[in-house]
Amino acid sequence: MIHGVAMEKAKPTLDILVLCGGISTEREVSLESGAAVASALTRIGHRVAKRDISPENLSALDHRPCDLVFPALHGLFGEDGQVQRLIESRNLPYVGSGPVASETAMDKARTKQKLLDGGIPTPAWRIALRSAPAAWADLSSEIGYPQIIKPVDGGSSVDCHICTDVRQAAEALQSSLGRNDRMLIEKCITGPEITVGILDQQCLPVIQVRPAARFYDYSAKYQRDDTQYIFDINLPADCLDTARRTAIACHRIIGARHLSRIDIMIDPKSLEPLVLEINTMPGFTSHSLVPKAAARMGISFDSLCDRLCRMALRDVHDDPVRV
Repeated sequence: MIHGVAMEKAKPTLDILVLCGGISTEREVSLESGAAVASALTRIGHRVAKRDISPENLSALDHRPCDLVFPALHGLFGEDGQVQRLIESRNLPYVGSGPVASETAMDKARTKQKLLDGGIPTPAWRIALRSAPAAWADLSSEIGYPQIIKPVDGGSSVDCHICTDVRQAAEALQSSLGRNDRMLIEKCITGPEITVGILDQQCLPVIQVRPAARFYDYSAKYQRDDTQYIFDINLPADCLDTARRTAIACHRIIGARHLSRIDIMIDPKSLEPLVLEINTMPGFTSHSLVPKAAARMGISFDSLCDRLCRMALRDVHDDPVRV
């Protein structure tokens, strides 16, 4: 006790391994996220090692000392459960969801089916396969136009296309299925786009995303500065309440841990929230949405990164069974 005020016990300094880069199409985003996280944790006072990783070079995971791992990785071999299994095989605590939740959320079709099974609405979709080109036109026609064509297991809007007729859809599928085994054909919802971040089972402030361009694509997400991020959203309170409840339900249905971001379109007629996807390791760049939402409620970027690390250590003791 000093001058009548109890001193808070100092939090221990940690040895933290930040993984970033990887092999996916989102490598550049991951490098930026990892650099930001590593800088934040260093400012907090932790000892940080930032390392790249690939299936051919796993030496990063042998770095010691290491109290925990922060896998700031996006996309394949990073956000799809593979790295999570490797970290667990070394008995290291880590930030984010476990292998099963990560693998499920990375597969948009699998996620959408799991959400539907849990009573969560999502836009209609079909799966186009590289190996079955004869079915592409029929699948597009079943969904109708406009439609969005995107990789089943991709992120950051890489290789996404808005198609308004059969010719555009055919061109998009022909091009994209040269690089991807499966593409999701999804009904395009024209209402407002919102995103809900989840931090430790609690909703962060809802953000409406309003890109200057027609589509919230890679450029709008990471390069342009004219995308609007709106907190005072012009939607009824009960619509936003439903969106928050839906986001929490998605987080739990998937089995996400520590954090997630749920992307939602609002049907312009019914105002029903329709879930697009769940991100189990959202970005940590200057444009990223979870840090923006956390800052809105007074959680700085540095504090956010530190909190996530403390959650990873907490769950080693409180919940050793990882999902």
